[in-house]
Amino acid sequence: MTRTTPPRPLDVEALFPELAAHRGTTTRLHPRPGTPEVSQSSVGGPMPWPGDEPWPVCTEAHGRGRGRRIEDIRRERQVRAAARARGPYAGLAEDERQLLETLERAHRVPEMSDTDPLPMLGVAQFYRRDLPDLPAGPDGCDLLQLFWCPFDAHGPTRYGMLLHLRRRNSAEVADVLAEPPRPPVVGYAGYVPEPCVLHPEQVSTYPFAGLLPEHLCARIDAWEEALEEAAEEADDDCAAEPPGYQYDLSIPPGWRVGGFASWHRTDPSPMDCRACAAPMHLLLTVDTSEWDGGSQSWAPVEEQGVPVRPVAEPTAVVVGNHGELNVFACPTDPGHPHRWSVQ
Repeated sequence: MTRTTPPRPLDVEALFPELAAHRGTTTRLHPRPGTPEVSQSSVGGPMPWPGDEPWPVCTEAHGRGRGRRIEDIRRERQVRAAARARGPYAGLAEDERQLLETLERAHRVPEMSDTDPLPMLGVAQFYRRDLPDLPAGPDGCDLLQLFWCPFDAHGPTRYGMLLHLRRRNSAEVADVLAEPPRPPVVGYAGYVPEPCVLHPEQVSTYPFAGLLPEHLCARIDAWEEALEEAAEEADDDCAAEPPGYQYDLSIPPGWRVGGFASWHRTDPSPMDCRACAAPMHLLLTVDTSEWDGGSQSWAPVEEQGVPVRPVAEPTAVVVGNHGELNVFACPTDPGHPHRWSVQ
């Protein structure tokens, strides 16, 4: 089924003609529950992985012998979904409560040491033929595959993510691995994606305001302040919030490929390639939700008025504090290492 972004509440280029020079495009992925095939772009679907090629593993030293089982996490989601389907006030039945207590328990894997190779989770894959804003990979690779460690135990804080991205030529994968390895337990349920098919849609987008020329950013700030003051003077509790550049006019929420990164939780941080120092471009955004109360205007036309949960959270992926993951790639050489930021 098609997913269509509604027209923006205002024509931002009519308000600020200078923005035309900064306009870009991004491909909203609109993942929705389904049964993707190995030959499809997907979140949480099967991947064409050569049977003779080692599956990505995490080898960094951290605890990995205690966590939840993937099958328990998915069963818990099914139970909660069934309860929601009965109505907003139905709640859980007693047998469901008892089942959830069992499913939510952590399990120990005593034979695993902190340095044993830990299979990463296959999160998503993207074919260039499906996504107009997905840049070419090295040597003409047409497929991008995303993996991550199922534990928040990395980086300087030891509470960060560890990603692995693999580019490949899909036509060269002949003998597909039938049963990819899985970690015996995971440290964070939000890292376990539900299988989703994609409904790609290319839309216009504009940079984060703080990265625009200073004079233009100041004009946008003054315009938003004027709208807020007018709304306060109107003193209408039923009036809708005035549109804002960040939440309504520039960068769409949700999973997407290409475009511009949002820096709404931190100040913008330079993302330069560590191999050649070139400014990196946004490759991919993994978002906890496709819209929320502050970004309702981006809800697809086909899903206007539906509850945010579960429709706007189809993948069940949770990034950070219900935020988003931005992955950056080098525009000079796509084979250079990626960088990422959590917002």
